[in-house]
Amino acid sequence: MPPDDALPHHYRRITPHLFTPAELARLLTATSALSPAFRARTWHTFIGLLAVSGLRTSEACGLDRTDVDFTSGLLTMRETKFGKSRQVPVHASAVTALRRYARERDLQQPAPSTAAFLVSTRGTRLDSHNLPHTFVQLLSAAGITAGESHRRPRLHDLRHTFATTTLLQWYRDGADVQAKLPLLTTYLGHADPKSTYWYLSGSPELLSLAAARLEHSFGGRP
Repeated sequence: MPPDDALPHHYRRITPHLFTPAELARLLTATSALSPAFRARTWHTFIGLLAVSGLRTSEACGLDRTDVDFTSGLLTMRETKFGKSRQVPVHASAVTALRRYARERDLQQPAPSTAAFLVSTRGTRLDSHNLPHTFVQLLSAAGITAGESHRRPRLHDLRHTFATTTLLQWYRDGADVQAKLPLLTTYLGHADPKSTYWYLSGSPELLSLAAARLEHSFGGRP
């Protein structure tokens, strides 16, 4: 057997947990058991936002009130990972949910002490380092356990789910995924398209579709 240091180390990504629509629905329902009621509303909005936008947890926590444009349906990410800023368009239904949360937040805290869009019951900005504990409780209440990766699902897996679901939909629609991939790279705020390519391995169905597309391109030749 060769010694452990004979070959260079290769980092192996841990397979993410891809949430099914049913799991996401149960997860959102589980937030209603949190107390007080405003905390439940904040978590419901927070998880919903991550699921439909693919934002990083830190980006959602870092959103200021002025970063959410209800009229144009745009979220502005400022100086995030890699020092990049970008605008993220969201669906009209997401805008409606964010507007509803903003109204409830302003009624709950009419004299805000922070510019943050999402706030805690104390009126402070959500701290991404303090969120995993509550998320574990929600997973348990929703009956969501570790999948094939044998690792408990993380908040960041909502981002993986969004990216993989987007790619799957493009493949099912027969779109030119190769041409559209840079759009997803920009949307997610990746520094390099190679980071987005990794999502091709995130789902067995996605891998199968990609392989079938490749086989068709080469006329079935090996």
